[in-house]
Amino acid sequence: MKKSLIALAALGTIAGAAQAQTAVTIYGTVDTGITYSNHNVTANGDNGSKFGVGSGNIDTSRIGFKGVEDLGGGLKALFQLEAGFNSDTGATEQGTTLFNRKSVVGLGGNFGTVLLGRQSDILDDAGHQYTSVKDFGNFVGSPHALDRLEGTRTQNSIRYDSPNMQGFKGSVIYGFGEQAGQNSAGQSFGAGGTYDNGPLGVYLGYYQSKFGSNPSDTLVSSIAGLIPEELPVADGNTVNKTFSLGASYQAGPARLYGNWSRVNVPELLKQNVFELGVDYALSAPVHLLAAVQHSTMSIDGFDGSKPKVTQLNLGVDYYLSKRTDLYTLASYASGRNGGLVGDIASPAVQNADGKSNQTSVAVGIRHKF
Repeated sequence: MKKSLIALAALGTIAGAAQAQTAVTIYGTVDTGITYSNHNVTANGDNGSKFGVGSGNIDTSRIGFKGVEDLGGGLKALFQLEAGFNSDTGATEQGTTLFNRKSVVGLGGNFGTVLLGRQSDILDDAGHQYTSVKDFGNFVGSPHALDRLEGTRTQNSIRYDSPNMQGFKGSVIYGFGEQAGQNSAGQSFGAGGTYDNGPLGVYLGYYQSKFGSNPSDTLVSSIAGLIPEELPVADGNTVNKTFSLGASYQAGPARLYGNWSRVNVPELLKQNVFELGVDYALSAPVHLLAAVQHSTMSIDGFDGSKPKVTQLNLGVDYYLSKRTDLYTLASYASGRNGGLVGDIASPAVQNADGKSNQTSVAVGIRHKF
């Protein structure tokens, strides 16, 4: 009898330990296609077309691990690690940073979730749910270069997300600059909310960041690099303020959306981005996509002309299954008064009048696992 009781107790202990183990999920996306673009700057400064195999035309190719452990009483331990990579070369997406997209651990429960690490803010979440980034992804990179709708990260950060309250979710994030003797240097802050109830979805969000030797906003160094040498940015000075709001509505087979973003880089520029788009389900597997963005910019101390960019995007997305789809995307972007089009790191050729345009096409396959 005693042996039976001891055996049952041992089995109960093992079962309890098994229940306490973390449930881990491995997931990812591989997005690769044949790409074409014209009016690229060649090695000798001329104007040329480019063909290639591109990674992440819609979604950045990635692999991730996430897990949850039930701690009892409604409390859960959470973690998520996500690495982006270029599927055309196998290289990491961002240099030597391994988990460049997300690296967090925290707790969740009836109170919401609290996560610590490298992560995005609510503008990134809303962008992938309510804007053209959901349908066209990196194809809409030029107009959205500064307004954070494609996933700029905040490192050394803490983020709180509220529970779902009848369709509303709120979120705040704070990034530490970790600079001794100057707590404001490199810090960032963001807040916002989403409302999703039936066919209607609405979002608004704000994000600001400050310059420092160890900026928590990973976009800060790029923005600071645009500022002329005669306007040096001191540690602790605000370098980016972004406000964005938008909505989407499901009208039968059509998902309609629109949004506006305002970006302010103090003493340098102000940018407004307006967008309208539609995802029309012609049938269950076939979606017709369209979106237009218009960006206007005013640059402090410039000659009075205001750079402008208008971009039209069209696409067809054919779902072979819930996890695999074939897509064709095309965009035409036009820049005036010095407005940059194409890849911001290597923009299209401009003529003497500050005008440029570029046509881009991608045909590819995306698989999610």
